[in-house]
Amino acid sequence: MADTQTVETEPDKKQRSVRVVLLALMITMMLAMLDNMIVGTAMPTIVGELGGLEHLSWVVTAYTLATAAATPLWGKLGDMYGRKGVFMSSIVLFLVGSALSGMAQDMGQLIGFRAVQGLGAGGLMVGVMAIIGDLIPPRERGKYQGMMAGVMALAMIGGPLVGGTITDNWGWRWSFYINLPLGVVSLGLISVVLHLPKKRAQARIDYLGAALLTVGITSIVLVTTWGGTEYAWTSARIMELIGIGVAALVGFVFWQTKAAEPVVPLHIFRSRNFTLMSIIGFITGFVMFGATLFLPLYQQSVQGASATNSGLLLLPMLGAMLVTSMVAGRITTNSGRYYVFPVVGSVLMVIGLYLLSTMDTGTSRFTSGVFMAVVGFGMGCLMQITMLVAQNSVEMKDMGVASSSTTLFRTLGSSFGVAIMGALFNHRVQDVMAERGGALGAKVTEQSASLDWKSLQKLPVSVREAYQYAVSAGTHSAFLLGSIVAVIALVAAVFVKEVPLKGAGPQKSADDAAPAPLVEV
Repeated sequence: MADTQTVETEPDKKQRSVRVVLLALMITMMLAMLDNMIVGTAMPTIVGELGGLEHLSWVVTAYTLATAAATPLWGKLGDMYGRKGVFMSSIVLFLVGSALSGMAQDMGQLIGFRAVQGLGAGGLMVGVMAIIGDLIPPRERGKYQGMMAGVMALAMIGGPLVGGTITDNWGWRWSFYINLPLGVVSLGLISVVLHLPKKRAQARIDYLGAALLTVGITSIVLVTTWGGTEYAWTSARIMELIGIGVAALVGFVFWQTKAAEPVVPLHIFRSRNFTLMSIIGFITGFVMFGATLFLPLYQQSVQGASATNSGLLLLPMLGAMLVTSMVAGRITTNSGRYYVFPVVGSVLMVIGLYLLSTMDTGTSRFTSGVFMAVVGFGMGCLMQITMLVAQNSVEMKDMGVASSSTTLFRTLGSSFGVAIMGALFNHRVQDVMAERGGALGAKVTEQSASLDWKSLQKLPVSVREAYQYAVSAGTHSAFLLGSIVAVIALVAAVFVKEVPLKGAGPQKSADDAAPAPLVEV
């Protein structure tokens, strides 16, 4: 009887352990997503104390570059040496970078420490996704999508508010220190509850491949960050970076066919679904971060909303994304089918972005909220499904590189989205201001096409109205481009092949019980 009792309670204990691990993973995911949004709010205060306004952009760029470059390396290290130790190492490195950033005495130190923080951050999201991929069969994984989408929405909505509150009450250094208690809790839970087999790879790390990939990614991110802002798109510096990036990536692809243990095994791209999910992930990143950049700007400048609540302005989009992701996850878990979600999500994304492009100075907040919700419903169908299908398309031994590659494509997509949509927006705003605002209008947007709310209130009424019209024209161009780019995701989604998800669904038989040992690494 005691034996029976033990057998009956074992699944419950296992389920509780998984839930505790997932709690730790969600905290870690929150660290990764929340950091930039909190720090962004604190930047004016940081510059006021440390100076170095001319290097301000590097506080963000250093973090972004380090994150993008480190992402594929963390995934590969997890595959080679075991997920748990590598993941905990990335958390420790992130926390060290956070502590050092909080203690920075000048802008140079802050930029350097942010790079350290970014190196650790590259392993946070990848580790979360890969460990979930190890612990939970794809068929069951859908039900946890809502949790991941919820963390994402919470970070985007709460980040600016939390950042402003912390900076106003505790000082900007706590924008970094706040990561420490959360990270320690996450580390403690993972070290105690997460049990994954250790392994030791015989092959050496592909240092040449890692170096080539890092140079290539760094060049791409710098081109998208500097192009049209620090340097003209046709300048010698941008052309040099493009040349270096292309040469490094071509060399990387060639070397991956020769390396004994490649950083990104090219055979994973032989899977049609994996390649298509990488494309869809890139487009989703392109669209999502472009939307989160321009929507608050439009609502503050044109609709007169407060900048303090900029995160709340995105609630219709993020709320719709959260609900849809939960529903899509539940349906995927119960049915094992997912083909419909990439297709429907891409269609809604195209329609929603086109609707956003129709906004003008007379569009009400309710109408713009409905348009945002349409985009949110589309992204909710895509955000987690892309990772789920990508992981389902590779063998367990490649789970880490599959997760990191998918994350990397989304990161690169966001860099391209912000850069290209931003360049189009700035160009359009400056043209319209020169045309409608006269000499003063052209001078107002000479340095930047984006004005904060206080600066806007100081302008003469005629110039302010011209600026509101210009912002409407700029958002029209940016979102119209987004809708056109989103068509690529739709085309890719149509060609997705619905491969049965690994692992049993709710209907289990005796035959189903034997396989699906996805808790092994």
